[in-house]
Amino acid sequence: MTPQEINALLSAACFAGLAGLTLLGALLAALCRRLIYSVSGLALSFIGLAGLYLYLNAPFLALMQILVYVGAVCIVILFAIMLADTQDEQSGRDRRATLTAIASFLAASMLAVALFLMIRGTTWMAPAAPQNTGSLQDLGHALLGRFGFAFELISVVLLLAILGALVVARNGRDTPRD
Repeated sequence: MTPQEINALLSAACFAGLAGLTLLGALLAALCRRLIYSVSGLALSFIGLAGLYLYLNAPFLALMQILVYVGAVCIVILFAIMLADTQDEQSGRDRRATLTAIASFLAASMLAVALFLMIRGTTWMAPAAPQNTGSLQDLGHALLGRFGFAFELISVVLLLAILGALVVARNGRDTPRD
C-alpha cells in the first residue's frame, strides 16, 4: 500500500470511530432508563462530536463543544439530578411499551435506509480552501462579526440549562418523601 492509501484508510477509520462514539453516546442518552446514565451518554455524544470537529480542522469549535456542552450543560444537568434526589420507580414493561419500541425501531431503520440511499446517490463537492490563517485576530473578527449571533445563542442555551437545573432541583426538594 502507498502512504496515501494508508493515510486515507486511517482517516476513514478515525472518522468512523468518532461517528460511532457519537452515535453510541446518543443511543445511551435515549435508551437508558436511569437519568445519570442518560446524561453520561449525552456527554459521550458531545465528546464524539467535538472529535468530529477536530477531524474537520475546527479546533476552536471542538474546544467550545467540550467547554460549553460537556463542561457546562451536562454538569448542570448532573447537579440537578443529584439535588433532585429522584426515586427510581421499577415498573414492569407492558405490551404497549414493547409495541412502541418495535415501531420506533422500524421507523428509525426506514429513516436510516432512506438516508443511506440519499447519501449514496449524492455527488459531493470538493472541500473549500481555507479563507484565513486561523490566528487569534481572525477568530475575534469572526466571533464578533459573522458568528456574533451564534455566540450569543450559546449563552442563552447555557442560561436556559442553568434555569432548568434550578427548576428540577427545586421541584425535587419540594416533593414529600414517603
